[in-house]
Amino acid sequence: MPEFIDDSTFGTYFETFERTAWRLETRRGYASDRQSVHWARWKAGEDVSRDPTSAWRENIQRQTAAGKKIERIRLVDDPPTEGQLFLLARAPSNEAVGEDMRNMWRADAEHLGLPALDFWLFDDHRALVLHFDEADEYLGAELVEEPTRIAELGQLRDAAWPHAIRRRDFAAQVASSV
Repeated sequence: MPEFIDDSTFGTYFETFERTAWRLETRRGYASDRQSVHWARWKAGEDVSRDPTSAWRENIQRQTAAGKKIERIRLVDDPPTEGQLFLLARAPSNEAVGEDMRNMWRADAEHLGLPALDFWLFDDHRALVLHFDEADEYLGAELVEEPTRIAELGQLRDAAWPHAIRRRDFAAQVASSV
């Protein structure tokens, strides 16, 4: 079992990075989403794309206003899972504060050889690999600073990013297929 960071320090990685924070999300759903008030509102048919500000979005806005990049790719199954549809619906809130949200069909990710690994990569010298159990419950984040492993994560980013589709365009593809 990997050694996890103290979760109380998780947010500091998003305050102290210098240039880029990049995320790959590969899970079909997250227990924390299903347990949120936003999920219940979305399930009730409410628009959850423009929720009120949060500490997360306030920080993202500060970081992007300072010229830093925050980018994310979410893998999506065909057809999308309920959790993936929820995340597509929520993404405009993050985009509104400067996060570059993209998606990729899981089959395309598999063709590229992307592993089922959720992680954040910061400035090409530090990463947080997120661990989950079979029920999609978050177990913890493993800090990675070993140069060879960081280089591997950077190669995954470099392979995936050119093939990722902007969230708005991807959402249109999903809507036309449903």
